[in-house]
Amino acid sequence: MATPTSILLYADSAHNTDQLYFGRVSVPDPFISFAVAGKKYAIVNALEFARVKRDSAFDVVLPLETYTQKAMERFGQFGRLSPAETIAVIAAEFGQKSFLVPEDFPASLYARLSILHGIKLEPVNGAIFPEREIKSPAEAAKIKEGNRCAAAGIAAAGKVLKESKIASGKLIWQSKPLTAERLKTAIEIACLEAGSLSIDTIAAGGDQACDPHHSGSGPLRANQLIIVDVFPRVQATGYHGDMTRTFLKGRASDFQKKLVATVREAQLAALKQIKAGVNGQVVHQAVNDTFTKHGFKTERTEKGSTGFFHGTGHGLGLAVHEPPRMSTVDCVLKAGSVVTVEPGLYYPGQGACRIEDVVQVTDAKPRMLSNFHYDWEIK
Repeated sequence: MATPTSILLYADSAHNTDQLYFGRVSVPDPFISFAVAGKKYAIVNALEFARVKRDSAFDVVLPLETYTQKAMERFGQFGRLSPAETIAVIAAEFGQKSFLVPEDFPASLYARLSILHGIKLEPVNGAIFPEREIKSPAEAAKIKEGNRCAAAGIAAAGKVLKESKIASGKLIWQSKPLTAERLKTAIEIACLEAGSLSIDTIAAGGDQACDPHHSGSGPLRANQLIIVDVFPRVQATGYHGDMTRTFLKGRASDFQKKLVATVREAQLAALKQIKAGVNGQVVHQAVNDTFTKHGFKTERTEKGSTGFFHGTGHGLGLAVHEPPRMSTVDCVLKAGSVVTVEPGLYYPGQGACRIEDVVQVTDAKPRMLSNFHYDWEIK
C-alpha cells in the first residue's frame, strides 16, 4: 500500500502544540481533526462548535454529535464506543483507508483503528508538521512578545534582589527571608500581568543552580550566583518566550566575575556563527572553544557533570523545546527558524551561570527577539 498522505490528529489543542498549530484555536478536550485533499477538518461537540467555526484555521468544522450517532448505529455491537468508531465513520465517508499520524498519537486509539476497523495508520518519523520549524514574521512577532513577558519576569526578579537586604549572609526582602519560592512568585506575577503564564520558573542559587533544571527552593544567600530562567507562554497566542539571566546580590568573587564574563563571551561567539546553512554543531563548538580558552573544563563523573554539559540552544515557538538544535547533534540551521542561545557553566561549591537570549536565523546576522540588559552584580 502506498504511503498515506492524509493526516489524522486526536488531541486537545490547549496542550498539544501540533493540534494548536493545525487549527490555531485552543480547545481543552481532545477532538478529531484531519486533512484530506488539501482541506483541514475539525469534528467538535456543540460546546465548541460555534467558537471553533468562528475562530479557527480549519476549512470545515463538523458537528461531533452527527458522527457519534452514525457510529452508534454502525458499531453499537461493540458496546461502549471510543473515538475510534467515530473516526471509522468519518474515514468511510471521506473515502480514507489510511492516515499519517504523529508520534504521540494515542496507542489505544491506534490499536482499535488498526485491529477492529482495518484503517492503516502510519506514524511519522519526526515532526508531522516540519514546516513548524520556519517561523513567519507574524510568528516571530509572537515569540518576541513572549520574550517581552519573560523580560518582565526577570526585571521583577532584579527588582526584588535590589530591594533585598543582607543579614547574616541571607537575603531579607520585605522583612522576611527571601526564598527561591518567593522570588519565583514575584516573577510569575509579573509575567501574568504582562499577559503570559510562567510555569516551572527557575530561580536557583548556589549548588542548586549547578543543576540546570533545578527550579530552586529554600533561602537565597548573599554573594552567590542565582540563575533565573523564565519561559512564559503568551495566553493570547500560545507562543513562548525563553530568557535566562544570572544575578548576584552582594559582592562577587574573582572566580564568579570570570565565570559570568566567560559565559557572556561564549554567547557572543555563538551569535557570530548563527546564520542559515550553518550546522548547529559549529555554533556549539564555538561555545566549547571559548570555555576551553579560558580554562573552564567539562567533566562527567558518577556524581554528575560539571562545566558545560548541555546544548547551546533549541528551537522555540508553540513549544518551549522544538527543532532545530544547536548541540553535538547534526542539524543545519534554516532561515526563519527561531533558536535560543544559552551557554552555561556549572561548578558545585563555586557557582553557576547561564545567559539566554532568542534569535531568528537569517541569511546574515541573526535577528534578536529578546531584549534585556546583562548587568548582574547587585549591590
